[in-house]
Amino acid sequence: MNKIYNLFILISIVIIGCKSKDINDNKISQSINSLDMTIFSKEGKKLISIVSPYSNYDKEINTFNLKETTINLFKNSKLEYIINADSSKLSNKKNVLELNGNVIVKSTSAEENELYANSFIWKFQNSKYLLIGNVKFQNNTIILSSDKAILNKTNNIIEFFNPVKYKIQDSANKNIFEIKSQNAYYNINTKSVSFTSNEDRVRSKIYF
Repeated sequence: MNKIYNLFILISIVIIGCKSKDINDNKISQSINSLDMTIFSKEGKKLISIVSPYSNYDKEINTFNLKETTINLFKNSKLEYIINADSSKLSNKKNVLELNGNVIVKSTSAEENELYANSFIWKFQNSKYLLIGNVKFQNNTIILSSDKAILNKTNNIIEFFNPVKYKIQDSANKNIFEIKSQNAYYNINTKSVSFTSNEDRVRSKIYF
């Protein structure tokens, strides 16, 4: 993650692929139309690409404010997640990427996993993505929902915080099973769901 942190330091200097008026160094705020930014690692691997039809760069606080944002996250230069939101804020000063409003995180895997939330927050120095407000995970089989969740990219586990609702759907998208739990963990690699209580008295795991 330090590689990403170091690269974001350069954002205020290098804005590659942006179609806009020349940046005036005397202006504190600069409007940018059709922002198309790609960020690479030191080894030349593609890490992140950001697209927005309209954005604003605040030089004083070193922050981009973007509208109708699409962000692509790559792993080994291969597209892994596509994130869309009504607006976003990219803060180099605080080392944070924050997306707000109708956030949708889509997986590019064979089985389409989708995450929905009101807000998506990523601090560059770690590998965890925080989702807040009306969080819902959905694929062809299950729906998990809560008010807060964390997607851990290190182990590919999504942790859903109390209270959690869990549904299993049939091919006609009808609910055939529904339970509530204090906490739930969805493992993207094994396609399994684990449930636990705060007292650890109840533990269960379901595989698909």
